[in-house]
Amino acid sequence: MTEFTPVASLFGGALIGVAAVLLMAFHGRIAGMTGILSGLLPPFSDDWTWRAAFIAGAIAAPALIIAIAGEPVIPFESAVPAPWLVIGGLIVGIGVYFGSGCTSGHGVCGLARVSPRSIAATLTFMASTALTVFIVRHLLGGF
Repeated sequence: MTEFTPVASLFGGALIGVAAVLLMAFHGRIAGMTGILSGLLPPFSDDWTWRAAFIAGAIAAPALIIAIAGEPVIPFESAVPAPWLVIGGLIVGIGVYFGSGCTSGHGVCGLARVSPRSIAATLTFMASTALTVFIVRHLLGGF
């Protein structure tokens, strides 16, 4: 069962938006997590320092919020077998490569800039997601 958390979700979305705006304002860069992370993999980007800081902040901020709120982290559980999760991750990675960006780059930053390419990419992401969930849950009787 998925929990409904509108306040936490709104707060998290606002933080993502603020981070994207600040990155664009101070570095002139799009906050696409895949692009940022790829600059930290060999061969390293010349601008790896801000990339490392951004990724560190993306990891540290939730930990800080959890520490302040005093709420424990709920363990991750999935009805989907681990090999399927790995295969799904690889498929997403291939899509990110051929789509020239990820949901954060296209969906958050690209839509905010009213980029036609990002609008098309985000619509494709969402349609693919809906189709995949429909096939897995209703046609394959899955998870």
